[in-house]
Amino acid sequence: MAATRLLLLAFLLLLLQAIAAASSDAAHLLAARSVLRDPTGALAGWGAGSGRGLPCRWARVSCANNSAAAVAGLDLSKLSLGDGFPAALCSLRSLEHLDLSANEFVGPLPACLAALPVLAHLNLAGNSFSGEVPPEWGAGFRSLLVLNLVQNLLSGEFPAFLANLTGLQEFSLAYNLFSPSPLPMKIGDLADLRVLFVANCSLNGTIPASIGKLKNLVNLDLSRNSIHGEIPRSIGNLSSLEQIELFANQLSGSIPVGFGGLKRLHSLDFSMNGLTGDIPEDMFAAPSLASVHMYQNNLSGHLPATLGTAQSLYDLRIFANQLSGPLPPEFGKNCPLMFLDTSDNGLSGPIPATLCASGKLKQLMLLDNEFEGAIPVELGQCRTLIRVRLSSNRLSGPVPLEFWGLPGVYLLELSGNALSGTVDPAIAGAKNLSKLLLQDNRFTGALPAKLGTLTNLQEFKASNNCFSGSLPPSLANLSLLDNLDLSHNSFSGEIPRDFGKLKQLSQLYLSDNHLSGDVPSELGDIIGMNTLDLSNNELSGQLPVQLQNLKLTHFNISYNKLSGTLPVLFNGLQYQESFLGNPGLCHGFCQSNGDPDAKGHNTIKLIVYIFIAAAIILLIGLAWFGYKCRLHKINASELDDGKSSWVLTSYHRVDFSERDIVNSLDESNVIGQGGAGKVYKAVVGPEGEAMAVKKLWPVGVASKRIDSFEAEVATLSKVRHRNIVKLACSITNTVCRLLVYEYMPNGSLGDMLHSAKRSILDWPMRYKIAVNAAEGLSYLHHDCEPPIVHRDVKSNNILLDAEYGAKVADFGVAKTIGDGPATMSVIAGSCGYIAPEYAYSLHVTEKSDIYSFGVVILELVTGMKPMAPEIGEMDLVTWVSANIAQNGLESVLDHTLSEAEQFKDEMCKVLKIALLCVLNIPKSRPPMRAVVKMLLEVKEENKPMLKLAPLSI
Repeated sequence: MAATRLLLLAFLLLLLQAIAAASSDAAHLLAARSVLRDPTGALAGWGAGSGRGLPCRWARVSCANNSAAAVAGLDLSKLSLGDGFPAALCSLRSLEHLDLSANEFVGPLPACLAALPVLAHLNLAGNSFSGEVPPEWGAGFRSLLVLNLVQNLLSGEFPAFLANLTGLQEFSLAYNLFSPSPLPMKIGDLADLRVLFVANCSLNGTIPASIGKLKNLVNLDLSRNSIHGEIPRSIGNLSSLEQIELFANQLSGSIPVGFGGLKRLHSLDFSMNGLTGDIPEDMFAAPSLASVHMYQNNLSGHLPATLGTAQSLYDLRIFANQLSGPLPPEFGKNCPLMFLDTSDNGLSGPIPATLCASGKLKQLMLLDNEFEGAIPVELGQCRTLIRVRLSSNRLSGPVPLEFWGLPGVYLLELSGNALSGTVDPAIAGAKNLSKLLLQDNRFTGALPAKLGTLTNLQEFKASNNCFSGSLPPSLANLSLLDNLDLSHNSFSGEIPRDFGKLKQLSQLYLSDNHLSGDVPSELGDIIGMNTLDLSNNELSGQLPVQLQNLKLTHFNISYNKLSGTLPVLFNGLQYQESFLGNPGLCHGFCQSNGDPDAKGHNTIKLIVYIFIAAAIILLIGLAWFGYKCRLHKINASELDDGKSSWVLTSYHRVDFSERDIVNSLDESNVIGQGGAGKVYKAVVGPEGEAMAVKKLWPVGVASKRIDSFEAEVATLSKVRHRNIVKLACSITNTVCRLLVYEYMPNGSLGDMLHSAKRSILDWPMRYKIAVNAAEGLSYLHHDCEPPIVHRDVKSNNILLDAEYGAKVADFGVAKTIGDGPATMSVIAGSCGYIAPEYAYSLHVTEKSDIYSFGVVILELVTGMKPMAPEIGEMDLVTWVSANIAQNGLESVLDHTLSEAEQFKDEMCKVLKIALLCVLNIPKSRPPMRAVVKMLLEVKEENKPMLKLAPLSI
């Protein structure tokens, strides 16, 4: 009986202790909630209802065995929580699991966490914690197994002291802003380590050989650092390894033997280093090896025979090396190959017929090698292919019939070979084809009319072949066609007049053929065309005056049989070499050949023409004068009656009338023109205030399909921020819509940065512009409800005021984001700025803006355009990444800046921020609020202010 009483007493005592602990923890949690910014109210239910004093019943809180005991777990991830770390959490003495990842916490990491006696799992990834890792952490954390600080703003030396936490199983500090430091030599002492994720941490030095002691390591990621030296052979001893990521470093020497013995190895990435020598023979012997990236190194020699017997390989990228010899003849037969890129090597021999034996091959890039022979017939049965690039090889013979009609292929590039035969009508089956590149081959015969059924085709190049016959009129059905190059062939007959329907065409090359007849006047209807080359043909007749409608940067119609008088516009110096070799074509008035009667007739004609021209000018002048008078009378009448047809809707106080604006819409005041309309400068009001007026193209105008009025008004009428361009008012009537903005005298950043005026923008100005633009975007993403995504962030949409302050502009495709990502029906954005996720999704989030803004920062730091001839086919992001991997950060800085050396450290810091913004994985990009904070911290003078008052932007 006494024993029973003792047991009951002990139970009651334990229950009281548990209740006391729960009550104490509840108080600590409520104290933590009180200092947190919780915009979504995710923690509003804490302490309410029947579970008022029982935290184990609260959302996101767990206790051991779900009892009413002390708090053991706290998962507050992805709740948009913000401000500094709540110190009250350090009082949860039974806490084992703490997850605050993917929030907006700022300030320093808390040293007090290291004193929690049983904390095993700590995840603070995806926040904006800054400063150094507390040294107390190296001496505490007696039970810590998982430490995840990925993607914060941590700085200072890489915390080598964390290698003292010998119980760690996951060590993840990737994507922080540490100063250059080596990987700790004692890293091999973490015997239980399974994950070592320290990518993009500014690590230098070599990989310590002691890393081979980590027998339990599953994931090794040291990518995007400045690690040099050789890959240690000891890595081949890590029998548990599944993933090795060493890309974008400065590694040298040869790849060691031994990777073939790693039975669990799934993916391996050594790309963008300086590795040399042969690929080891056993490299592809690892039975689970599925993905191998070794591109952009200096590897040489033949590919190992084990490649042909690889069992699991689906992704092989070895482009931009010095490899030679053939691909194994049975490559693809034994593995589920999906992606193969061997471009820019010296590989030779035939293309293996087995590449698509598994029926899964999607992307095949073999360009810039020495492959020879015919395209395998078997590839014509590979219905999974979506991208094929076989250019610049030695391929010959006809293209297999079925290969022309692969239904999923959007890029078919066969240029620069010795292929022959015809383009088969089976090409009608390639309904997804966007680019067809056949130039520099030996194709013959006529182009099939079926080409006109490829409604997605945007680029068709077939120059330097032996095509003949007439140009298919059906090509006029390709409404998306942007570039058509059929030059240097043997086409004959007339240019189809229906080509005038190709409204998206910007480049048309038909030179060096046998085309005859007139130049179609309908070509003058293709307003967006900037290149027209019809030279070296047999065209005759007069040059159509309608071609004067085109704003051509390249125009060549030399060496034809044109006659008559050249239209006035083409008498300028810029066209002086556009009409060579047309003896019947004359400038001004045609001259006679010494015939006195002809001279008399020409004199009479000249006098008649002069009188006709004078009469026309007089009539035009009278008509214009009459029009202006009528307009003035109508305006006066409307204003007197108070019934003006114009409706002015103001969003800020304005000191002008709609008539002041309308009367300024003169062509002499045009300051710009884009896809949405023309922009005028208007000086209005009693004080002569300058305004920018955007006159939108009328709705339904085919060549101006972007209609931005609703989006601009919906966005700019409700936003108020110093770094967002101010929309003063809108003015509309039944046929015209005007948007009136504050005037930005220094134009756009793109025009300033990529023109002769770039020398004006020194580094302090560029830094200021980056901060200003970031603050504007941060306001849109974080302070608007619902958040606004711009969707077309680029340097041309960042405008500069008189003091070179920056403001974000042009919200014609902006969207608000509600509870989740919005789905767009079309891709918005500009080439070179579009985030990579658009390749597989039309879902829009603020992360796409962040990527585009990262490209803008790269422009500011490098001085380069996002797409520039000097970087070839690469975009700016790829070019920067490749150059940094090979030559370090400083290699891409804009050295035309006179003060580049003085501000080198600042420029490198800003460059690192840009690289975070353009990460391929959207969720890895920092939020705009964090980008602002990082940019401000670049300047030393800003740091004390930021420490005293955490940003609330």
